Amino acid sequence: MWLNRHYLGKLTGLLFTSLAAWYLGYKFAGLISKETITASIATLQDIGKKPVLRAPVPKRQKCDHWSPCLPGNYAYRILSGGGRERLAKICFEDELLISEKKGNVGRGINIAIVNYKTGKVTSVNFFDMWEGEHSGEMIAFIKDAPEGSLLLMTTHDDGSTRLKNDAKKIVEELGSKEIWNMKFRSSWAFIAAKGFKLPDDIQKEKINYSDRKKNRYGGWPAEIQIEGCIPRNLI
Repeated sequence: MWLNRHYLGKLTGLLFTSLAAWYLGYKFAGLISKETITASIATLQDIGKKPVLRAPVPKRQKCDHWSPCLPGNYAYRILSGGGRERLAKICFEDELLISEKKGNVGRGINIAIVNYKTGKVTSVNFFDMWEGEHSGEMIAFIKDAPEGSLLLMTTHDDGSTRLKNDAKKIVEELGSKEIWNMKFRSSWAFIAAKGFKLPDDIQKEKINYSDRKKNRYGGWPAEIQIEGCIPRNLI
């Protein structure tokens, strides 16, 4: 009998304690705003989340280089044409000198002349080597470039069919090692200096031959490019 009264007393105390705790919690909750409760729940949820690491957006470099040129250097990028639709581009110091957007690119050999001291373009032209006789015009254009000029050249479509030997010779004199190897629809890119010497460790020339078994664009090989940085203190 005594034990039953003992357990009944404990049960009564437990119920009283539970009711008191509920009542105090109810009163306390009425004192806290809904915004505070919502913020607290959101904070607890955030604690359980894993942090998301995002790589920074890479900074665009001049002429779309992967890495920047050091201060005191010019950036250049020469891209040959590819097939009929992908036209050639010549970029210098982040300025497109020749491109489809500028409307000054054409079939044959495209040439841009840049004043080395100022870094500014002085003349651009293209010479069709499929129709007409334009080798003489190209020779005159190159000869007219002043001493202290950079000459950036590339092909679109075909640059060899009507390219005469005397035109090849003047390009060879500028330092080209591939001009005599140019074939029908070869992709070719070349940079040269007139009146001074470019560093040996920069990309100056590249060629890709048309091969029906390997061509990317049917009758045309893949486009090629050369790019690099030219010190501004060569002369």
